[in-house]
Formats: sequence, C-alpha cells, structure tokens
Amino acid sequence: MMDIRKLTKEETPPWELLLLADPSRAVVEEYLKSGNVYVGEKSGKAIGVYVLKETKKVVVEIMNVAVQEDFQGKGYGKQLIAHAINEASKRGYAQVEIGTGNSSIHQLKLYQQCGFRMTGIDFDYFTRNYDEPIVENGLLCRDMIRLCYTFED
Repeated sequence: MMDIRKLTKEETPPWELLLLADPSRAVVEEYLKSGNVYVGEKSGKAIGVYVLKETKKVVVEIMNVAVQEDFQGKGYGKQLIAHAINEASKRGYAQVEIGTGNSSIHQLKLYQQCGFRMTGIDFDYFTRNYDEPIVENGLLCRDMIRLCYTFED
C-alpha cells in the first residue's frame, strides 16, 4: 500500500517517474501546466505518479501513469488508477479517459482490468508527435489507443 497525495504547485514534479511514462519532457511540461499531479509515496519516497487533466466539462483524462521499475507488478499501478477514478468521481466527472501506445501491452491489460474500454485509435500519433522512435515490447509505438471509464448512474 502507498500513500497518494496531490502535489502542490510549489513542489517539483517527480521528473524521473513522469518520463518513464512519456519520454518527451516538452510534452509532459505542456500538460502539467493545466493538470494536477498526484504522487504515490512509500516511506516518504515517490514511487508512483499520475496526472489528471480536465479535457471537457464532464471528462477528465489521466495523462501520465508511472510506477518506479523496482515497484512494478505489485499492484501500485492499479492503486494509482483506482485513486484517479475516485478523484474524478468525487469531482463529478462523467468519464475518465486515458491513452496509451499500441506497443504498451501491459498498460492496455491494466487499464482494461481497471474497467476502461477501448474507444478509438489515433493512428500515427506517436510518429507525428515524437522526434525519436519509441520501441516497447519489440514493437514500434505508432498509434495511440484511447480508452474510457464511464461512471454508472
């Protein structure tokens, strides 16, 4: 179990973690301007992070989810996603969206296990928006897979 808290605007974001999920510092800096950063801590040390950003009046998007490599595969990612869903629910959002690469096999599994459903594909998103090729799990990351969690009435 880890403690999750919202980072204050005065605190420095955990760049090492943020760049695990998104290798472009420029892209991350852009969504941090209007997003809220939540840090997962264990014994006072940041081991996980996510960014929550309103995209529409009733929709919020998880822009970045990362867990320090030593702590991956132990349920911390699920805990971060559950926390994000709970935060969105408390704030009255109708949907939570998330996007990930076509090559992000483990993330696609995790998000679906957390109740997200695939809603679309943004073809060539990563080749259009990133200067360097991204390769994960032996696959070129080209397309953004979009998923959505909808709250039941």
